Amino acid sequence: MDKLERARACADRMYASDKASQALGIEIEIPEPGSAIATMRVREDMVNGFNICHGGLVFTLADTAFAFACNAYDDLTVASSGTIEFLRPVYLDDVLRAVALEEHRGSRSGLYAAEVVNQHDEFVALFRGRSVSRGESVLDA
Repeated sequence: MDKLERARACADRMYASDKASQALGIEIEIPEPGSAIATMRVREDMVNGFNICHGGLVFTLADTAFAFACNAYDDLTVASSGTIEFLRPVYLDDVLRAVALEEHRGSRSGLYAAEVVNQHDEFVALFRGRSVSRGESVLDA
């Protein structure tokens, strides 16, 4: 199995048990090891009293892309921190795409960035996450 096949196998394994992402309708693509694209359409049950998408759901989308990017190496990895900057509001029926990229990967920790854009390729949020390896196999979990 080459590196990309391993990354995609890890993503398939993760997604099969990821009830939160499935419930939110998040779809995952793995273009290369250390990166992931998560896509989600904003539904009526995702908007708040101001008719904009809850920020926590935008964070969840970015965090999901981050999780799939940092688990590409068959080394079970979890978040140690995450931050987000909201740049513009997100509305009902917007289609969001979070693209997570690996900036640094050490022996037990990593740093990732995710850009979240809408269907017009307008930036809606910028996410940064730090990861830590648990030293376990994703594929054997």
